[in-house]
Amino acid sequence: MRKGCLPLFLGLILLLMWLDAEDLQGPGIDVEQYDGEEWTEDDRGPRRPMPRSAERYIIQDQGPMRDSQGTAFSVDTDGVWLTAEHVTHGCDRIGILKNGRVMLAARVLESRESDASIIRDGPVSNASFALTTTRPRSGDRGYHMGYPGGRPVVVQSRFIGAAQAQRGLSSRRFEPIYAWAEIARIPRNNNPLGGISGGPTFNRNGQVVGINSASTDRRGRVLTTDPNAVKRLVDASGDVDEIGRAGAIGNANDAAAYFQQFIRRGLITQVYCDVY
Repeated sequence: MRKGCLPLFLGLILLLMWLDAEDLQGPGIDVEQYDGEEWTEDDRGPRRPMPRSAERYIIQDQGPMRDSQGTAFSVDTDGVWLTAEHVTHGCDRIGILKNGRVMLAARVLESRESDASIIRDGPVSNASFALTTTRPRSGDRGYHMGYPGGRPVVVQSRFIGAAQAQRGLSSRRFEPIYAWAEIARIPRNNNPLGGISGGPTFNRNGQVVGINSASTDRRGRVLTTDPNAVKRLVDASGDVDEIGRAGAIGNANDAAAYFQQFIRRGLITQVYCDVY
């Protein structure tokens, strides 16, 4: 995607070094959970479900937790990062890639309302992204950034609308999400999007309008967290006291150029989950 990007083989070497670093285990992860005001204590479903007209997506259960990789992005220069809840949930160790090194993160705040997590003690950054709760209009373009398969990819999409996601057929968890129809990828490929989870979705104004949560290859959909749920988590954490920067994105090539800059500045990076 750009000269100087971390090659896939180097990423694999880093991951193996991370998994073999017994002396980095540390005392474990301090995981807190945030319950939205409208959400029950005993499960992850809302007391007041979304309208029946909302489209519903079923996200396949991936089975037992295992070592994995996702994406995170900076929302405060003091070391506060957003990612997807399923990227951090159940991990024994969490590491964030910074300047070619995997750095331990030990404090996480997970949402029980949506697929969103805050990593509270990650590496510091020199900038952060602007969040918005403004709902896109039908057909508006979105730009999803992340590291599927450990490689940087931009997915361009158009907004379909608000929907629900159910994690597994037997799950009682229903999440408010946004659904997008994929249009194009840079670089072009048809590979699975696993690993893009946790990355930001930008609107045309360069604001983060959701977190990448899941994709459906058969239907060509990308699912992202509802930005209102993300904002509730961020506000509840008290960790973010900055207003991030945003720049207009005209097309997919603009988005790819921005991603190159974000990679160089370490603002969007890879997250590793280690399960003992």
